[in-house]
Amino acid sequence: KCDRSCDGRLDHVEIEEFCRELMRRPELDAVFRHYSSNGCVLTTLELRDFLGDQGEDPSLGHAQKLIHTYEFNDWARKNLFMTQNGFTMYMLSRENDLFNPDHTRVHQDMTRPLAHYYISSSHNTYLTKDQVTSDSSTEPYIRALIQGCRCVELDCWDGDKGEPVIYHGHTLTSKIPFKEVIETIAQYAFKASPYPLVLSLENHCCVEQQAVMAQHLRSILGSALLTKPLSDRQLNQLPSPEELKGRILVKGKKLDASQLGKTNSSASFSSSSEEEIAGKSPSKKDPGKPLSSSKISPELSDLVVYCNSVPFGGFEAANQKPPSEMSSFSENDALKLIKDSGRLFVRHNSRQLSRIYPSGQRLQSSNYDPQDMWNGGCQMVALNFQTPGEQMDLNRGRFLPNGGCGYVLKPDFLCQPKFNFDPEKTGGGPGHIPTQLTIRVISAQQLPKINTDKPNSIVDPMVWVEIHGVAIDKARAKTQRINNNGFNPRWDCTLSFQLQVPELALVRFVVEDHDHTSKNDFVGQYTIPFTSLRIGYRHVHLLKADGSTLSPSTLFIHVKVTRKGVPIKTVSARMGNV
Repeated sequence: KCDRSCDGRLDHVEIEEFCRELMRRPELDAVFRHYSSNGCVLTTLELRDFLGDQGEDPSLGHAQKLIHTYEFNDWARKNLFMTQNGFTMYMLSRENDLFNPDHTRVHQDMTRPLAHYYISSSHNTYLTKDQVTSDSSTEPYIRALIQGCRCVELDCWDGDKGEPVIYHGHTLTSKIPFKEVIETIAQYAFKASPYPLVLSLENHCCVEQQAVMAQHLRSILGSALLTKPLSDRQLNQLPSPEELKGRILVKGKKLDASQLGKTNSSASFSSSSEEEIAGKSPSKKDPGKPLSSSKISPELSDLVVYCNSVPFGGFEAANQKPPSEMSSFSENDALKLIKDSGRLFVRHNSRQLSRIYPSGQRLQSSNYDPQDMWNGGCQMVALNFQTPGEQMDLNRGRFLPNGGCGYVLKPDFLCQPKFNFDPEKTGGGPGHIPTQLTIRVISAQQLPKINTDKPNSIVDPMVWVEIHGVAIDKARAKTQRINNNGFNPRWDCTLSFQLQVPELALVRFVVEDHDHTSKNDFVGQYTIPFTSLRIGYRHVHLLKADGSTLSPSTLFIHVKVTRKGVPIKTVSARMGNV
């Protein structure tokens, strides 16, 4: 098409035309022409109309700023016009991202009690792959902490020469020194977030090696380690992330006053593995987590301040205990509580912390659906960070806002007992704000070839849009497939969703390569909280399975949000605060 001279080569002028054709975005041109009265430029007033429809600041100053930033034509910039090229540059910029830019920094109230936040949490953090034969390493701690994880797990066992080690007990996983892990944590604890880090200790060590653990924690972590309450007053609620900024908390078993008076030899201690399988018969116990009693050293007990691990004895009993007591639940036990006693579990989680961990049957380190646990107000929903997939996509999406600091404030109806929210019965209750989300999937840009074994293979893309939230809101819908086009496939497909509890909803975009003979191949995805997405024409910057960027691959979409038939343009209005 660009070889006007028909000589099989492109000269300078033809190369320029070829590049223009490559960059051409007819769907963007159509948006531009819709707002431009002459089809050549946008006046400042026309740009302001566009910004208003996008739910953005339509002020003169903002429009002029965009022209000065994205318009490269000197004449247009001088006369405060935006050309088609300038408009395209703006639309492709991060400033036009689907994700609300205000949420890229810490924007939530960080002075509420710890129990009022979702806390990014990792299970068996030391493992590189499966639960039985994989290597233990400090690398997964580094990766988790850099991703903003705020609760890491350490399985501690007696090691040689009096030095405790970390590994998955009674399996073939390799061992790493406890000291080495603590040194790594000290270095990376606050690289991605200044807010408190919780070390979840699963303790299988003898008293002597527990004392060594306590010594390492004190000497390596220094003043960052929290060793006493922030106040002498009676604890009515947990301290806030703001109050605990820069501090490292130990989660483990604590000796009570009656035990402290006894000698070490008579002070018994149930390891956290026992709490995690409390109420189960030995036949149902998790592999590598045997029912055993050990002793606890006062030195290690002293380091447990606000995360005292106790077996769960029922909601009534827990309500009588201080908020510093917390329990761990297997995914199955947590699901049962949510289904049978959802309202009570939500109320419990408004005051005390709950940690959820994967079933011991997940030997390949697969993950459960974290959304069910978040619906019940559970804070520490621990996942296998080393295993990519839908569950980790949801986790990254959940903790994308608030600057990626690993703490996200739960909706008010999960924090205030007066609301009586029940995750299994959401119709008409607290948090019930019927909202329609309409997404037009317009096009995609520069999707990679997936089947690299076949040099002539071209992607046949299709897009799924999924809603993850309370049970009634869970839904997914897809576009048609486009054959043999990963460069600029065009769908113009409108998908609509009715949300009942929008504050809990995550929206996930998944691009697949359609395959006639086998399961579709994953191309890329992006997951975002409903409360963080912006309306209007937006680009979605896709991610790989491991969460890294798939740049320059994008989706181009249009988002519309309505309530009672009225379009909603801002997040605050969307959440009913109008």
